[in-house]
Order: sequence, then structure tokens, then C-alpha cells
Amino acid sequence: MPREFGRNERVADYLKRELALLIQNEVKDPRLGMVNINDVEVGRDLSRAKVFFTLIGDENEAAGKQAAEVLNKAAGFLRNQVAANNSMRSTPALQFYYDQSVLRGDQLSKLIDQAVADDQQPNDEQ
Repeated sequence: MPREFGRNERVADYLKRELALLIQNEVKDPRLGMVNINDVEVGRDLSRAKVFFTLIGDENEAAGKQAAEVLNKAAGFLRNQVAANNSMRSTPALQFYYDQSVLRGDQLSKLIDQAVADDQQPNDEQ
């Protein structure tokens, strides 16, 4: 019977919690707003981790790209901090990606609301 959670899933969950705290408390870059860590995907060999994040309050693509640059430059520092706080043999290399799913979801929601409002208006042409 397989385990409920594999090692890479446990490491991903740990990284998600640790990185959220470290970014909030340790990264002091004015270009970086409030960051929300959405997901972490750790490779099977535990050597790399993809960190997906969104920005709270400033949700546009340009700000997301700039925040990804800032976080990727701070990735080595964050990796060292995570390594100091745990007892894993090796800590995965971090790569940050701006997650646009929240932005796309908001756009789709607005389109659906607009379509429903258009359907509810009386049709004058009939």
C-alpha cells in the first residue's frame, strides 16, 4: 500500500510554509509587495523546487515579472535560510514563477458577470 504523502510532497509543504515566513520577514526589497506562495513543486530527486506565487493588491503582469526577478535574485539567500532551519541532507534549488491563474480567474469572472447582465436586459428588437 503506497504512502499517503511522498517525501517530495512533504518537502514541498515545508518549503511553502518556510518561504512564506522568510519572504515576509527577511526579504527587504521595496520593489516586492505582499507575496502569497500558492504552490511548490519539488522534483523527484529533491534537487529543484518550482515556487509559484501571486502578489496581493498589485495584480498585473509587469509587477509579477519584477517580483519574480527580485525573488530569483534572492533565491540563494532564501535557500541558505531554509537549509539553516531544517535537518534535510540537501535543500532544493529554488526557482520562482509568477502565477497568473488568479488574474485570469478574475478576468473570466468579469466576462461571465457581463454576459449574465447582457442576457437579463430586455431585448428591444423583438
